[in-house]
Amino acid sequence: MQWFPGHMAKTRRIMASNMKLVDAVVEITDARIPYSSRNPEIKRIVGRKPRLVLLNKADSADPAMTDRWIEYYRKNGVKAIATDCRSGRNVNKFYTELKYILKDDLEKWEAKGMTGRPIRIMIVGIPNVGKSSFINRLAGSRLAKVEDRPGVTKGKQWVSLDDGFELLDMPGVLWPKFEDKLVGERLAFTGAVKDQIMDTEFLACRLLEYLKDNYNDLLQARYAITTDDIPPCDDETVGCVVGYEILERIGRKRGFLVSGGEINTERAANTVLDEYRSGKIGRMTLEQPDN
Repeated sequence: MQWFPGHMAKTRRIMASNMKLVDAVVEITDARIPYSSRNPEIKRIVGRKPRLVLLNKADSADPAMTDRWIEYYRKNGVKAIATDCRSGRNVNKFYTELKYILKDDLEKWEAKGMTGRPIRIMIVGIPNVGKSSFINRLAGSRLAKVEDRPGVTKGKQWVSLDDGFELLDMPGVLWPKFEDKLVGERLAFTGAVKDQIMDTEFLACRLLEYLKDNYNDLLQARYAITTDDIPPCDDETVGCVVGYEILERIGRKRGFLVSGGEINTERAANTVLDEYRSGKIGRMTLEQPDN
């Protein structure tokens, strides 16, 4: 299945060609799906360029799991911080962390009399990780193009920030590993893939299966249902039997009925997805680090 437009391949080329214009790269990811929301090609494109990973939407993620992901990145030589654009948590920490990452470069510039040289950053991320909200929070009313500067073409722009930073904003690019079905599902759970191309009932059932196995207390509390009596799936051939049973219970509890008393599972599915994405079910992370 293809679920990204062709212009994203062009964005990848633009990103690679503009890498020489920046001092570091900031990659914004979704703290609820830290693995699936990472562009798998970023590492190759960035090369040796210093990099900072932001686990955004952290206020909707499991805080203990976010700490594990930050430690995972640290062990792999990548600095990561948890941020949330809605609350503003740790957003300004971005400046401090980047200066630490670029400490050697800043010392070299100072030794060469280049004090005050702008620190140029490229910001990247797949759709729906909060990239625009993050930039708007940093730039505020000063969000505007910096003209007469390399790299300013349609689809990307330089943004002036505080503390001598200039940020090269790139369009959101989605390059999931298509061979991994779970990556596609998790992107769809969070809304990075449009619902119009997905079977929302199937999607909601898959999400409910995961929540039953990992966050059952939150699931039962949100929908005032019991799921402990539902036996687990034995393997993938079972499909969404467990998830569908939970979906029906949610629909019945919420009164989502049609003529004849049949449960409107489509409405229940849309409700589950909306409430998961808005954080109403609780703080949850759908992926764990490898170590």
